[in-house]
Amino acid sequence: MQVLKFGGTSVGSAKAIEQVCYILQHYKPAGQYAIVVSALGGITDKLIRCGQLAEQGDEAYKNVLQEIEARHLDTIRELFPITAQSGQISQLKKKLNLLENLCDGIFQVAELSLRTLDKIMSFGELMSYVIVAEKLRQQGLSCICKDSRELIVTDNHFGNAAVNFVATNHHINRFFAQQSADYVVLPGFVAATPEGETTTLGRGGSDYTAAIVAAAVNATALDIWTDVSGMMTADPRMVSQAIPISHISYVEAMELSHFGAKVIYPPTIQPVMNKRIPIWIKNTFAPEDHGTLIQDNAVRSFPVTGISGIQHITLLTLEGSGMVGIPGFSKRLFESLLRERINVILITQSSSEHSITAGIHETDMLKAKTAVDSEFAQEIAEKRIHPLLVEKDLCIVAVVGDNMKNHHGTSGKLFGTLGRNGINVRAIAQGSTEKNISAVINKADIRKALNVMHETFFQTPLKQVNLFIAGVGNVGSKLLEQLQQQQHYLQNELGLQIRVIGLANSKHTLLDDTGIPLNNWRGLLEQGSALCAADFVQQIKSLNLRNSVFVDNTASEDIAATYHEFLQHGISVVTCNKIACSSDYAYYKQLKDLARKYNASFLFETNVGAGLPVINTLNDLIRSGDKIHRIEAVLSGSLNFVFNHFVNDASFRNVVKAAQDEGYTEPDPRIDLSGKDVMRKILILARESGTAMEMEEITNHSFLPEACLQAPSVPAFYEALDTHAAHFRHLREAADAAGKRLKFVASYIDGKAAVGLQSVAPHHPFYQLEGKDNIVLYTTNRYKDQPLIVKGAGAGADVTASGIFADIIRTAR
Repeated sequence: MQVLKFGGTSVGSAKAIEQVCYILQHYKPAGQYAIVVSALGGITDKLIRCGQLAEQGDEAYKNVLQEIEARHLDTIRELFPITAQSGQISQLKKKLNLLENLCDGIFQVAELSLRTLDKIMSFGELMSYVIVAEKLRQQGLSCICKDSRELIVTDNHFGNAAVNFVATNHHINRFFAQQSADYVVLPGFVAATPEGETTTLGRGGSDYTAAIVAAAVNATALDIWTDVSGMMTADPRMVSQAIPISHISYVEAMELSHFGAKVIYPPTIQPVMNKRIPIWIKNTFAPEDHGTLIQDNAVRSFPVTGISGIQHITLLTLEGSGMVGIPGFSKRLFESLLRERINVILITQSSSEHSITAGIHETDMLKAKTAVDSEFAQEIAEKRIHPLLVEKDLCIVAVVGDNMKNHHGTSGKLFGTLGRNGINVRAIAQGSTEKNISAVINKADIRKALNVMHETFFQTPLKQVNLFIAGVGNVGSKLLEQLQQQQHYLQNELGLQIRVIGLANSKHTLLDDTGIPLNNWRGLLEQGSALCAADFVQQIKSLNLRNSVFVDNTASEDIAATYHEFLQHGISVVTCNKIACSSDYAYYKQLKDLARKYNASFLFETNVGAGLPVINTLNDLIRSGDKIHRIEAVLSGSLNFVFNHFVNDASFRNVVKAAQDEGYTEPDPRIDLSGKDVMRKILILARESGTAMEMEEITNHSFLPEACLQAPSVPAFYEALDTHAAHFRHLREAADAAGKRLKFVASYIDGKAAVGLQSVAPHHPFYQLEGKDNIVLYTTNRYKDQPLIVKGAGAGADVTASGIFADIIRTAR
């Protein structure tokens, strides 16, 4: 004999019921079957709502009753020809009349007991199973109905009754021994006391009904038909990269179902496990899919079989010095919870016996607090222990696997993964069998935690990186273009799936946690929300996505001032904006410290030299034990362009204007020509070398006359350049006469930094520097005779974007 259970979605519509009939007719081999049926999908919730509204004195319960009636009538009319409908509708009306009378009574007395609620909830299965049975008979199958309340005997703990297996097994075996029909259809979820009072087996109890029957008759298999193709390594609604589990052991399935896996009801496994009856989890709407087979000795590829989580958890902690060495505290704690019928989900205790922590569902929080404080009232009054500490807004994440005990380092990988992603662990529980490791974390972190755990333990082909980009001008748009071009390479060669989740420009913001299409980002951003930088930052933090990276392509002080908020939340920061790293040293150091503390990256390679590996080279030298003595550099592509073109009879004014027109300078060229930008760059290099330096400590040998610097506008600045043309001509002629070339040089020598215009001789590495190139010379202990040289294009949107792109990849790897 085989037992099959069809869940609410499997019988949720006329079309779904027809699919069930198809499976029973064509998919299964011949034999006798017990068919356990749930209520039509969503009906149980509506029934509970009816009772609650009636208790509250709200006549809207009548509207819900009408919805329930209409749903079942529509199903009957779609399933059966007109000539076969009357009998079904008559049976349905009788049950609905009983239900209505029950709700009317609740409305009159304004009270809904658990006993009455069980009666109300039972109507879902009691209406659905006769519809399914009649449809099977209409298909020509040998089929009868049997009310499960006549077979399954329970105690009177209404809402979650305990089964009397001795009486139940006797009733089931006696009934089936007398049956010759091929198909026996039973309602799931419902049972009865010895006195005939209707009880229920807990939400999801139709699975349990099927398991009880399967164990009683020693079935060859139990099939659970649902709307997914078996159990998954994680909840696919939370983890998009979850993969099917083809085989799993009984214990693993119990652990995963206990810790939130919704495919199977937790008590289901126990009765069939005792009889070693295999369980198949199959998809009603894709019956050809393999599904999941639950049995002993399951073969698996990974030490961890699955990852799961329970939300809405509250932690209870009983602690105090008066507990140490005194027996009985644990017993009293758990007995006080037992008296209130509070289920304990997780337990952990410190080895010092100073505290005991238990996890419960948050709905039991107030009951638990009252019960425990009452139990220990004397000890609390004597200050031997503290009042019960209650922590809410938590959840549990767990890794489950029979093979974990054979692999070293599973716990380390779990907690290392959570820690690197800024997820704080509040409590830990691990059994001596090492089949389950559980951690209590903030409920806001559950999605991130499950995803990073899945990436760690299941060698997910693609590591997901989520970008939030501020600034989509020249550099930002080039970055988006490069990201789009390199998508396939990143996935196939580096195993990275880089998604752009957020965009912001000076007017709008756009957020989409499924990823913004890069072929249409401009149009979507134009339709986005009005910019509010504070809201954008808060929304990024609230999304709490794993492997998040904030990318700043702006020159905004306001944006730079938000970096600490991201780093404190475990979100990496990649920036070409020099303001943060060249602001007060205290803020620079705070950002570096936060990045270390919260395991986030703070990368700013493009602050100096655009895409050139200037900062990375410097960091590598210092990390490997070298010492920096001297840095000499041409760090402004704009100024190098200007002085490379300021030759012969060229006007300095015209050369500067040409540089501005080509986009090599800022809209106000004084920002470049004043040397302030170069000061920021050498300051950053000095700080990265280990010197606590401020901007005011850098000497600026400015070549611009004061009148040019103080001009009230950009046009007035150009007029001042014309006025002082002779000054600039003299600088060029003096250099020409000495056979030298003008270069704007930054230097850091023995702890002191300076910037200024210099004349360099032909033998100097700076002499041949062309176009907008940058060059940096590092003189160190190891490179004291011949400096280490980094040279190349130091300006331009393309190379800057590529440097940002490289930093993004570094955060992921």
